[in-house]
Amino acid sequence: MDNWDEIKTAYQVARLGTVSGAAEVLGVHHATVIRHIDALEGRLGVKLFQRHARGYTSTEAGDDLFRVAQATDDQFSQLVGRIKGRGTDVSGELVVTSLVSLAPLMAPVLTAFQLEHPDLIVRYLTGERLFRLEYGEAHVAVRAGSAPEQPDNVVQPFARSKMGLFAARSYVESYGMPKDVADYAKHRFVGQDNDDSRAPFNRWLREKVPEAALTFRSNDVRALEQAVLAGAGIGFMAMAEAQVNPDLVEVFPHQEDWSAPLWLVTHVDLHRTHKVQVFLNFLKDRSKSWGD
Repeated sequence: MDNWDEIKTAYQVARLGTVSGAAEVLGVHHATVIRHIDALEGRLGVKLFQRHARGYTSTEAGDDLFRVAQATDDQFSQLVGRIKGRGTDVSGELVVTSLVSLAPLMAPVLTAFQLEHPDLIVRYLTGERLFRLEYGEAHVAVRAGSAPEQPDNVVQPFARSKMGLFAARSYVESYGMPKDVADYAKHRFVGQDNDDSRAPFNRWLREKVPEAALTFRSNDVRALEQAVLAGAGIGFMAMAEAQVNPDLVEVFPHQEDWSAPLWLVTHVDLHRTHKVQVFLNFLKDRSKSWGD
């Protein structure tokens, strides 16, 4: 694209949702903003925005363009900071993604990092979908399982996601504790409603627990955790979260093969930026206590 000003203008409209907001941030007249958007849409031959009474909402094509623009804008900001001698600033947006099961560990780390860098806006994205770093959807991804193999990503070994089998005290009072694996058929279990899950603890559950004993199923991690807490049955929960909950009882000793390796993933274009490096070092340091 031969006109970065137009892309930058459209990116600010997408970020703020209004022409007036973009004009104020860019220091230009609102007519200039509209002219840039019209020119860019005309050059691309697609609509980047849906116009409505309250402002502008990006289309699917717009979302694709703006993810790349966000990553590029971040790199320019880092470059300007280094040129001006402000390379130690940590500001703007930091976008981090992980599985939702890691939220009890990640949220406190992100909060502590933001307290040290109050000019930072944190966006923490969770879910089963893999956010695409090459499109600028996140600065840092924490991923579980096999080492990611996407091209142009920097992958570092990080930690292990430790899981254990727990039940609510109310469940134990009603059904007792299983004596061994052979006793599992007499109990009720909470588990994934997905036979294709590759998580090691889910594979173990499918192999050891009779299907009829898997009485509460869901494809949502938080729903499964809430079901265990409510006494629906025995289920897997993150060790770091479950061990500090007085209402939970570990019903079977932790097995290391239930754990999955965690990886820190960054895109090569952003890996060496100061903001990302500072956060990676902070996260690695704070994660040392996760196994305690």
